[in-house]
Amino acid sequence: MKLYAGIDLHSNNSMVAIIDEQDRVVLQKRFANALQQILLALASFKEHLLGVVVESTYNWYWLVDGLMEAGYTVHLANTAAIVQYEGLKYSADEHDARWLAHLLRLGILREGYIYPREARAVRDLMRRRMQWCTNANHAAQQHADPIHAQYRATSLDP
Repeated sequence: MKLYAGIDLHSNNSMVAIIDEQDRVVLQKRFANALQQILLALASFKEHLLGVVVESTYNWYWLVDGLMEAGYTVHLANTAAIVQYEGLKYSADEHDARWLAHLLRLGILREGYIYPREARAVRDLMRRRMQWCTNANHAAQQHADPIHAQYRATSLDP
């Protein structure tokens, strides 16, 4: 039997869904964000799990690292590249976790790169610097625009 797991990760809890080859739900449950609880929930399905998809959020490191260390094949979902519920009025964690597992089962999951643990600190610093520089440029431009407009309005040059 082939199984696929999706985990909708939040700041203090995770919704875990496991589906089979026919998209039937085998397990669906919310857990506190405690690695041992999640590993225990997955343990009885481990030999049949072809992969575990984790939603890429700001806090994915601990879960992805723990799952990989426990021997699971882990996929990081690129949530910005997944059009999930186009046209639907609502979404729920249960659906999100199942949807991630479903995309993995179909082989169409848009994945993010799982940076090696050693490189993450540098990558995070680069991202923070880029964000800071972008914000600083926007702030500087906001101050410069009125000055340039005033100069153009009062300039004697045609």
